[in-house]
Amino acid sequence: MSLPARPPVGTASGAVAAVIGLPDGTAQAASVALLAAAFVGAGVLHLVRPRLFEAIVPPSLPAPRLLVYLSGVAEIAGGLGLLVPALRVWAGWGLVALLVAVFPANVYMARQSQRFRRIAPRWALMLRLPLQLVLIAWVLWAARP
Repeated sequence: MSLPARPPVGTASGAVAAVIGLPDGTAQAASVALLAAAFVGAGVLHLVRPRLFEAIVPPSLPAPRLLVYLSGVAEIAGGLGLLVPALRVWAGWGLVALLVAVFPANVYMARQSQRFRRIAPRWALMLRLPLQLVLIAWVLWAARP
């Protein structure tokens, strides 16, 4: 017995695809849903556990708590925006801007890897730097019209 190529009408994935305005079973629809969930989840975490993120704000930047809250709100807005067809392209560009804006925190973590060894090993913090470009490309691809 083999599985159908696309989920039958009435499935959860079919409902999600209909809401986000993309054909069910496409890589773009799956990417939009995954990215939206990841960004909204991360954004909520920024708001409910800000201390976790304050530690990674480079000391040269002012008001770490405010920056954490602003980035959390931007992640939630961008993630939700990906789900709205009329906003998807704009949300994608907003998320790209956010990913560029938070890149200094990634560099700070990689350069101060001893300080963040409880979060991740040095190799993972270093690998995260080029992976930010992959994430940016994925967001742009998923957010295309």
